[in-house]
Formats: sequence, C-alpha cells, structure tokens
Amino acid sequence: MTVKTSISLTDEQDAYARVLVETGQYPSLSAVFQRGLDMLRRDNEKRDAEVAALRTLIDERRTGTFVDLDEGEADTRAMLERKRQTRAAL
Repeated sequence: MTVKTSISLTDEQDAYARVLVETGQYPSLSAVFQRGLDMLRRDNEKRDAEVAALRTLIDERRTGTFVDLDEGEADTRAMLERKRQTRAAL
C-alpha cells in the first residue's frame, strides 16, 4: 500500500533530489525519499540496538564483582610480566 503525502523541501534539497533522478540513480522523486527514509530507519534501529547493548553491558558491570583501581593495576602488571616471561622463554 502506498500513501500520498505532501512535504516541504529547501531549494537545495529539491535540486539534489532532482539531480539524483535526472542522473538515473533513482527512477523518481518518490524513490529518492523512500530510500532516504529507509536509510534513516536503519540508522535509528542500529543506534537503538547499540544503546540497548551498552545498557545491558552497564547493567552486567553493575551487578558483577568490583575491582578497585589498585587491584586492577596489579592484575595488569602481573599479566604483562607473565607475557614477558613467556616470550623470554621462547
């Protein structure tokens, strides 16, 4: 099903859309706007999914065990030392 609607564009937007049609990139002005809306929808869906994933990660971190800065730095130094020793042994 299609719906007819009326939109307002700036002169620059109108000119650009018409160039896309005139150069054969799109068959009509409607196709240009449909493509633009589809791209905008996909971008918004992607952003929403990324935000949801970040919220999940934050929630998981909040409920997980806390490592203070000193302990984290000590763990990192120990890991680096183990890697150095492994390389030296090769």
